[in-house]
Parts: sequence; C-alpha cells; structure tokens
Amino acid sequence: MIELLPYQLAAHTRRLCAAEPGPAALAEHVLTTGNGHGWADRAVQPRTIALDCAGHVLLRGDPGTLDPAGLAPLAHRYIEAPGRFLPVLGASFDRVVPWERMVYVQRERAAAPRPPRGVTIRPLTSADAPALVRLAPDSAWIHASWGGPSGLGRSGHAWGAFHEGALLAVACTYFRGGTYEDIAVVTAPDQRRRQLALGCVVALSRDIAARGRTASWTCSRYNRASRLLAWTAGFRLVREYVHYATGSPVVRGARMPA
Repeated sequence: MIELLPYQLAAHTRRLCAAEPGPAALAEHVLTTGNGHGWADRAVQPRTIALDCAGHVLLRGDPGTLDPAGLAPLAHRYIEAPGRFLPVLGASFDRVVPWERMVYVQRERAAAPRPPRGVTIRPLTSADAPALVRLAPDSAWIHASWGGPSGLGRSGHAWGAFHEGALLAVACTYFRGGTYEDIAVVTAPDQRRRQLALGCVVALSRDIAARGRTASWTCSRYNRASRLLAWTAGFRLVREYVHYATGSPVVRGARMPA
C-alpha cells in the first residue's frame, strides 16, 4: 500500500465516513483534524483504503488487491475490518489477535457527582499540556488521537479533574465524527474510585450534546471497569464487533511506518 497525500486523502476516504457510533468516527476525525494517515493500494481510483489514527485502523475495500508486503504499514495496530480481510491479515503478520469490542451510546442523562474537596472539574486548555505530560507514561495514549498533549489541550474536546494544578483524571473526545463523538477516559492509578472519571465524562457528554452530537463509548468486552463507568454515565450498549491486534510483518524487508 502507498501513503496518501492530504489532497488524495480528502478525495478518496469520504466514503469511509459513516454516521455510526464507535470506530466509524475515526474517518471523519482524520479528515477534519489532520491527525492520522491514509493508505491505499493505488493513488488513482483505489480499491482498498486504510485510515490509521492513534494505532487504530479502519480497513475497507477489496482484500484481493493486497499482498502481505503491502500491509506492513499496519503492523502493531488495532485493525477494524470485515471478515473477508482475515486471510490476507493472517498472511501479513506474525500474529493477528481478535479483540471483542462493545459500542455504547449515551441514552440517559447522568447526574454529575460532587467533586472531592479541593478538586475542580473544568475544560482543558492549551495551558494544560504540561499537566497532560505529567500523567503516568502508560496514559499517553489518551492524547494520541490529537497529535499529543498540546493538540488535546487546545482541541476544546477534553475535561479534566484538577487538584492544586495536578491532573487527576481526563475525559476527551477520542474520535470526532459529525454525528457521534467517541470518547475516552483515563484516571491516575492512585485516584481511582473517587468518581473523578465519572465527573469528567458527564461534563464532556453535556458539551458534546451542546455541539449537537451524541457521545459514544467503545471498550473491550473484558474491561469491566470501563463498562460499569459507561453504564453509570448513562451509556447503553448498541452493538458489538471485533478488531484485530497485529504483530510484526512476516515479509523480510517490508517497510515499516515511521
């Protein structure tokens, strides 16, 4: 596959945009924010297209146009694709692990919990980038879809719980679609069970509704804590799907993404 230039990305990938909750919002997020990459089997009238953002991939089209070496840019990603792509995925990577996923949509208005003493829940701004940087290293994924801490801070799509300048929890729109905004949340390990994440999610969801969109929530079937938080915040299950975690390319010398 070849990487699409920005003008090619806009021309060829609008057909991947769909007014559906969950991973479909990735396509519009890439097109409207410029965060992410597009890949295709050819630049003119492509038959297969992949959109990649924050390690998540939408793959659509005709798998017969692909070969194992061509899929190397999609190594170490989570790929959402129709089942017909499984043979070529299996031939392209040393492992392809299915992950069962659940998509929720906010159906009920949730009450905002009272923050603990000294904690303020507010929108993030560009000045909060250093606070995002100071989150635990394994929390860096929360701002990956916005290109990093600065991008998320200035996006206007994140709420955080702060205490004396320290960011304790943050909820943000992870993929912004025209109809749905798929959200994500992270809490500092030593601050869990204080309803900080719930407070951030409720505030963010109200913000999304004010923009005329609906909040959605996507998580692993086996992430009980995430599912419970979604339910408490008024989200209800609408569908399930499977995405595939890929390993390393199996073709020697295959080109890896930068």
